[in-house]
Amino acid sequence: MASKLMHALQYSGYGGGADALKHVEVGVPDPKADEVLVKIEAATLNPIDWKIQTGVLRPFLPRKFPTIPGTDVAGEVVRAGSSVKRFKTGDKVVAILSHATGGALAEYAVAKENLTVSRPPEVSAPDGAALPVAALTAHQALTQSANIKLDGSGERKNILITAASGGVGHYAVQLAKMGNTHVTATCGARNLDFVKGLGADEVLDYKTPEGASLNSPSGKKYDYVIHGASGIPWSTFEPNLSATGKVIDLTPTPSAMMTFALKKLTFSKKQLVPLLLIPKTENFDYVVNLVKEGKLKTVIDSKHPLKKAEEAWSRIMSGHATGKIIIEP
Repeated sequence: MASKLMHALQYSGYGGGADALKHVEVGVPDPKADEVLVKIEAATLNPIDWKIQTGVLRPFLPRKFPTIPGTDVAGEVVRAGSSVKRFKTGDKVVAILSHATGGALAEYAVAKENLTVSRPPEVSAPDGAALPVAALTAHQALTQSANIKLDGSGERKNILITAASGGVGHYAVQLAKMGNTHVTATCGARNLDFVKGLGADEVLDYKTPEGASLNSPSGKKYDYVIHGASGIPWSTFEPNLSATGKVIDLTPTPSAMMTFALKKLTFSKKQLVPLLLIPKTENFDYVVNLVKEGKLKTVIDSKHPLKKAEEAWSRIMSGHATGKIIIEP
């Protein structure tokens, strides 16, 4: 299909924000043997997408310029690579593209078979596209880093979720409440009722003194913190943690990595644990199925056509999205 052209957005260097995104016509990519070519029906952005543009992961990402950003898509398979077994032309799917190659802000993208799952008719393209990075990060943080069992079994745990109204946060609150947990959450004042509605037991406005200090209104100490906000030092977390409390940092900074190393070296019982998302097909299928069954809801902040995707980019950079930002062709 390389001779066929498609509309896409790309940037050609670090920095520049939404203004650096250029509308281009480029060749439709050809799937390799283990890939499917997907006609995109919806895509979503994550904070890591704009952070990569700023150069936070240089020289590793993006792998080359110009680059088409974004990793989370839902759509229809239009061609399957020669070794693909699970999908055929016409199948509806959700996929996570490699951060090394990106490709979501386009009409078509290629996805690895092992990072693609079926999308049942009960799951819309926007609801499906919203899931990959955000829901899988929340799921991995809770079930692997925090060892929460989502069937409600196990010992009751006190959980703090920061930035609870954002993409990862709004899934984390819902998933955590499937386990045997007491959930305290932080967000801005305008989203207090929204986060309470997701199931949080206590909600703190992060701009109030109580919210800034992360003190549980009921005096609980946190066994685990699912930390998706920025600018909170270890010294704020430490007095609020239980004796063996862990802060699971979803966006670790260099100073957070220093804290992680220091706590390991001093054999501290309280730990800061950086999380690196490792997508697994079974977890991907699991969260898609929760949406199908109505047990996990995707909250959509806003929808933008591909031809105005710069608006979506500005929105994700603002840090004030409630739920997920969707781009549609």
